[in-house]
Amino acid sequence: MAKLTKHTQTSLSDSESLRIRAAWLYYGRGLTQKDIAENLGISRSTVIRMLDEARKRAEVQIWINPTPGDCTGLALELEAKFSLDEAIVVPGSGAPDETAKQVGAALGRFMSEVIEDNMSIGVGWGRTLSASLATFKPTPRQGTRVLSFLGGLLEAKSINPIDYSWQLASRLHAECMLFIAPLLVDSPETKRRLIGECGLDRLLDAAKSLDLAIISCGDLATEEGSMGLGILDQRDRTEILEDGAICDVCCNFLNSEGIDVAHPVQERLMTTDLETISNARHVVLASGGSLRAAAIRAAILRTGCNTLVTDESAARTLLELP
Repeated sequence: MAKLTKHTQTSLSDSESLRIRAAWLYYGRGLTQKDIAENLGISRSTVIRMLDEARKRAEVQIWINPTPGDCTGLALELEAKFSLDEAIVVPGSGAPDETAKQVGAALGRFMSEVIEDNMSIGVGWGRTLSASLATFKPTPRQGTRVLSFLGGLLEAKSINPIDYSWQLASRLHAECMLFIAPLLVDSPETKRRLIGECGLDRLLDAAKSLDLAIISCGDLATEEGSMGLGILDQRDRTEILEDGAICDVCCNFLNSEGIDVAHPVQERLMTTDLETISNARHVVLASGGSLRAAAIRAAILRTGCNTLVTDESAARTLLELP
């Protein structure tokens, strides 16, 4: 799958991370300038300028001399191991809140560069995605639509799926299709009626033809995960863990190999299924932290993730996993 085109306002020859990535690919991997241009979604003439600039700045000598904290090598290893179109790795191995902010900031910059006119974009939720709003500075787009993958939380929270979708759409001046329903309802029958009789079937149909899906993943084993916000009662959570689930993606449960784990509570969760999400033209997964590496791996395997945004700690652990 072709990479998303980036519309960065920074001169590419002055973009340090992109310049070093081009140098890695040229001198470290032996790719041609044409291959690098296709890999990075830029022109061959830009690649030539960046390689020349890297030499002038002494970033390329006999070896590639990245700046302290540069994670280009880790990103390239992740791309090779998981067949990703692109991995974006930020330095750091801090506490969960710090990791969410750092990875979210990188996601916000990525989205600012790749969202185009007439795109249909589906989004999940979580602290990392919410943190992306701090650096999401897009150009207003024409004909773009944002839709939410999940229902909302009834109690006021700093993290809410519907709120994130709305804020993203507002900054793009885009249309927004909200999943107007509680995230967890009382019965499967209520879920069926809300979908069939209240117009939510239109949203789920629209989700079947997305250009871009932006998701995160939660670790079920800790209170830091997205399902640790009081959504599940303790009995359901225990049963799901006993059935082999380790994580959720948009409140869909997965085991360590990225295989769906069925549980009756799934019939009461107002969410888009992973088969629909994985059919998006481009899937972006943003999550970090070494403790969440197994969850990230499962999410990659299940969704066919194209772009991974993560941190150094998770990247190193991911590379150690089978």
